[in-house]
Amino acid sequence: MGEIFVLAEHRQGVLRDVTFEMLGKGQELAAAMGAPLTAMLLGHNVEGFATELAKHANQVLVVEDERLEHFNSESYQQVLAHLIAEHKPGLVLIGHSAYGMDLAPSLATQLDLPLVTDCVGLELEGGQPFAVREMYGGKVSARVAFRQADTYVATVRQAAFPVEEGAPLGGEVVAVDSPLTEEITYRKFLEYVEAAVGEVDITQADVVVAVGRGIKEADNLALVEKLAKALGGVLAGSRPVVDAPA
Repeated sequence: MGEIFVLAEHRQGVLRDVTFEMLGKGQELAAAMGAPLTAMLLGHNVEGFATELAKHANQVLVVEDERLEHFNSESYQQVLAHLIAEHKPGLVLIGHSAYGMDLAPSLATQLDLPLVTDCVGLELEGGQPFAVREMYGGKVSARVAFRQADTYVATVRQAAFPVEEGAPLGGEVVAVDSPLTEEITYRKFLEYVEAAVGEVDITQADVVVAVGRGIKEADNLALVEKLAKALGGVLAGSRPVVDAPA
């Protein structure tokens, strides 16, 4: 297999955590393969991101174009298709976020590449990649083989892998000319609409204490809240409990 590509995801001036999670796993796979790890950075005025990514990759390919300032799966697909065709990486990792779910299937279809989505595990065996996916609401973990190919594509679930703080790799930052030739007018970025955020983001918590219908009454939550606090965690609930009238 060739080098490993990781698509850096950024939003509103911040590199998303899934980027560093994929780079950490990418370093592990690249070491096992004896292959380089490359971060792909698409955007506008993203020099600071490139410097940060260079600490976690052997190389950072930067495509600077004002048409890439905001994510657009059509323009991203054009750029990534160009980079993949030119470099022929062995594995391409994309975050299983709203961005990745929009981009990866169309990209894989265009290039006729095997794709496994929402991966919570990635491993190598005999030089071939295998993915682990959860099925039936997380009740079963399936080990999935890719169709034989020169390049494989996988979307990685956020928080599936830890962020590894290893020695800085000091990767080379390489500017790549944008292959975009025209403005995409039939699909445009308009604005970010943020979902309402509660007091606690459970996706960032190490310990979550959750309740279901068995809690029965709101008055019983006090005991569970004490348990969550004692464990250094946060309190969460199943959808029926959260949606129940007060």
